[in-house]
Amino acid sequence: MQKHNTSRSLKCLSRSLLAILCVALIISLFAIIILSSSISYPLYIFTTRTTNISPGLIRLPYSIHSQVSNLQAQLGVLLEQLHNGSSDSNTIAKFSDQVLRIALSLDKLADSLSSVSCNDPASDNEISKVDEDFSEPEESEDQEGSMGVKVFNSGELHNYTSPKPNRQSGKKIFLGVDAISPSVGLACTHMAANIDRFMNYKMYAMCPDDWDLAQKLIASGCDPLPRRRCLSRAPPKYTKPLPVNSSLWTQPSDSNILWSHYKCKRYSCLLSNETVDRRGFFKCADCFNLSKRGWQIPTNESISAEFTIDEVLGLKPGEIRVGLDFSPTTGTFAALMRERNVTIASATLNLGAPFSEVIALRGLLPLYLSIGSRLPFFDNTLDIVHSTLFLDGWIGMELLQFALFDWDRVLRPKGLLWVDRFL
Repeated sequence: MQKHNTSRSLKCLSRSLLAILCVALIISLFAIIILSSSISYPLYIFTTRTTNISPGLIRLPYSIHSQVSNLQAQLGVLLEQLHNGSSDSNTIAKFSDQVLRIALSLDKLADSLSSVSCNDPASDNEISKVDEDFSEPEESEDQEGSMGVKVFNSGELHNYTSPKPNRQSGKKIFLGVDAISPSVGLACTHMAANIDRFMNYKMYAMCPDDWDLAQKLIASGCDPLPRRRCLSRAPPKYTKPLPVNSSLWTQPSDSNILWSHYKCKRYSCLLSNETVDRRGFFKCADCFNLSKRGWQIPTNESISAEFTIDEVLGLKPGEIRVGLDFSPTTGTFAALMRERNVTIASATLNLGAPFSEVIALRGLLPLYLSIGSRLPFFDNTLDIVHSTLFLDGWIGMELLQFALFDWDRVLRPKGLLWVDRFL
């Protein structure tokens, strides 16, 4: 009798302990959910693309939400078993194993949430509007140069992203810093495999012939690129450029362009009507025809609604000296402006053809950057910003805002913004 009562007491005690354990697990689960709601998740963690998310409504990743739901369902089943369970010792042992597995799952989930919180970037403005306050939180010096260790595998990339101390250690230079921290775009974390591949090169030797991979990284926001310790590859039979007086309107030599990653392998292919569907570019069909001088419509004709260059310069006589052309271009606008003593930098990418090479061979200045890059000019320094055949139906409203506000930043007071052929 005493043995039976003792066994019954032990079973009751086991049930009580399990009930307490379940309650503790439920409290822990809800605590994790509540704490996780305060975590600001960086956008690059998610695989789905979300566009219209209000700043106050940030949801957990689907995988974590699914784990929480499964654990809630399992706990519900176990509590029902506890309420209606028999006194069989095997049932209690099975019940204990299930509770233990749930506890281990909760530990893993907590570790996962903790790692997500630790990897959260310093800036919480992943999704922002133009009128928001872009205040930047202060970062400790210990956090600098740490991103490459967490994301990338390339040893050369780790070496590049680490701070480079001054020759006199600990002493600040004229820039006000005691070390230089090389920059690399946050979007590189989206494409770690490609950036590791890009950084897999032989140091102090010739760079790989992979500008197409580099441009893919740049266009995706991984800019500036971190490769720094190899020699640029050039055409093997490069000839000296033409004099400045004749280079503006003369077809460049084929030997001065590295054709390996272009569909066309000679300059005549870029001009021929027979290769229109095979020459690799389409945004500006006559870009490589240097005999065509746009923006020079005779004053007695009204066949076009476009302004001429002389009409625009006439708005600010003698004031337009330096500027930017952000277009798919081979430099024709810059060449025409140069003839009028105006210096224009041409920002473009190699959109399937050697745009940048031709701009340089004409004796002009190419800027190799994407629309997502901040312009490399100081505030209020340019007299004119010009764009044509670029801001059309493909561009989203938020990106358009970012571009226009950056153009406004670099334009001086009363400078000119010339958006030509806005579709």
